[in-house]
Amino acid sequence: MSDQNSIEPWLRGDLTEVDAITRAVLHALVLAEEDATKWCGGLSDAEINARPHGIAPVAFHLRHIARSLDRLLSYADGAQLDATQKAALKTELDEGAITEEAMKELRAGLTSAAQRVRAFTPQDFNISRGVGRAMLPTTIGGLLVHCADHTQRHIGQAVTTAKIVVAMRS
Repeated sequence: MSDQNSIEPWLRGDLTEVDAITRAVLHALVLAEEDATKWCGGLSDAEINARPHGIAPVAFHLRHIARSLDRLLSYADGAQLDATQKAALKTELDEGAITEEAMKELRAGLTSAAQRVRAFTPQDFNISRGVGRAMLPTTIGGLLVHCADHTQRHIGQAVTTAKIVVAMRS
């Protein structure tokens, strides 16, 4: 049999103790961490902040994943954003990130998100929630699925940007 880490998380047969929706969200978070480690963890501080052709740097995507998961799960919890979350949102594009710190923030955000996702049960999925000041309508299940979608969208952008930055080394 092949090495488990060469198989995408959703095909590993693990996390069978949780329902299928929760499992899918958790697998998306695991895959994000693995991809970030593989493609972004070896970047220099300058590379993680690089903006080839003006696109957002890898550091932005890593911060945004961690911080947006916190925000989305706050909405799932039925809360609105606090001052700390709002302030952090405004600094996601700040320059001067340190690779080790950005990776640490991503890992901590993914770990926290996984714990929070596990706290919901299938009976919670259809509970209505409001997002933002406008209280845009969704459900806990909708927020959880968006956690997976949004995380994968941004990790894909981070990986692509990392590949471009690495290609520019020579």
